[in-house]
Amino acid sequence: MERWEASNNNQTFTFYLRKNAKWSNGDPVTAHDFVYAWRRLVSPQTASPYASYLSFMKMENVKEIIEGKKSPDTLGVKALDDYTLQLTLTAPVPYAVEITEHSSLLPVHQATIEKYGDQWTKPENFVGNGAYRLHSRVLNEKITLERNPTYWNNANTVIDQATILILTESAGIARYRAGELDISFIPSSAYHNKTFRAEYDSQIISSPKLGTFTYEMNLSKPPFDDIRVRKALDLSIDRQIITEKILGFGQLPTYRFTPPYVGAGDKIKQPEYANWTQQQRNEEAKKLLQQAGYSKDNPLKAELLYNTNEGLKNIAIAVTSMWKKNLDNMANIHLKNIEWKTFIDTKQARNYQLAFNAWLADYNEASTFLTYYLSDNEQNKIGFKSEKFDQLMKSSYLAKTKEERADIYAQAEDELGKHHPFVAIYHYAGLIIKNPKLKGYEGKNPVGMYLISDLYLEK
Repeated sequence: MERWEASNNNQTFTFYLRKNAKWSNGDPVTAHDFVYAWRRLVSPQTASPYASYLSFMKMENVKEIIEGKKSPDTLGVKALDDYTLQLTLTAPVPYAVEITEHSSLLPVHQATIEKYGDQWTKPENFVGNGAYRLHSRVLNEKITLERNPTYWNNANTVIDQATILILTESAGIARYRAGELDISFIPSSAYHNKTFRAEYDSQIISSPKLGTFTYEMNLSKPPFDDIRVRKALDLSIDRQIITEKILGFGQLPTYRFTPPYVGAGDKIKQPEYANWTQQQRNEEAKKLLQQAGYSKDNPLKAELLYNTNEGLKNIAIAVTSMWKKNLDNMANIHLKNIEWKTFIDTKQARNYQLAFNAWLADYNEASTFLTYYLSDNEQNKIGFKSEKFDQLMKSSYLAKTKEERADIYAQAEDELGKHHPFVAIYHYAGLIIKNPKLKGYEGKNPVGMYLISDLYLEK
């Protein structure tokens, strides 16, 4: 993109695309590619879990298209010519440009999709427009990328080939120490090892991330259709122990879903009980469980589901132990871990009671968190619905200033918290170990988006 401009009170956005951008097969990248991709995203035939994403931008006709009431070609996006893209919104959205940065809105190559159908993403078929093209992919093992000679800025790309390995954190750090990786995530066990830190401390990067670790509750099934049960579990977790003793590299304990350091999130405050002692919270939690009919002789029983991961297991064990101890044996929560794909399918089918969830920002603005729990959002799988919450988020689009919008977001977060539809535990921090010779990655992007084309290795 060369430039963009907003008009009509932030309801019309016009993007002027660079004319030297090409697909990896040599075709020009045009505004028509974006139109095709966005219409395809919201089409009921595609059934994308991100179909509702454009509704956060208030794009014209998006809701009606998703519901099958209008054709995808009525979506508020059009190509004025080959290199001019125009968006039409139904409400002023001053942060609309940030929303367009998400991967779901990247253009796709229409001819390739129409030729290969569901097989269009295979390495031998895939046509992209980035600095790298897909060389090979071994499912659940690795992805290899090679430089794309048709990329518009290929002359300033340095790395010829990049391999992304799919590993556990423990395996990743072992490969890093063996000199086989240039960058890796770090398991907390390694980070807290004094010998490891003494050797590698200067290579470790820790920074806040726009993300929240939660346990979501299935509001449609007992026992979590009872707000007293939900609140009791929420109150009885000692966040400080988890962030300081188990993790301890910059995570921020929280009872809220939206990080206060996200754009327009600065007025979001923790609830009153965040200032209580843990003992006070435990006592209130036990009263709530008793009111809901539970006791030592008749304890709350449920299952906590999480995907197989060493770090998730450590936190789950700590949390379930807290529930048992802090609730005086009035809660007995069992753990169940399953592999990632089955975990996702189980959550999609809502076949669970209590499950791990992580939400990472799609863009740097509080709405990327709060819209997650709108009653009509495809991502909202727990059955949460509040007309007041929906109305507050709707009114945020009418705010005349960022400060006014921040006030509305704070009210919406308060309304969300009153229902206790999840147990928020902490906001994320990134923990990376990096080869000192690898430059261009400094871990300062809170959304966590980096381009391999910006990286290079010093000789």
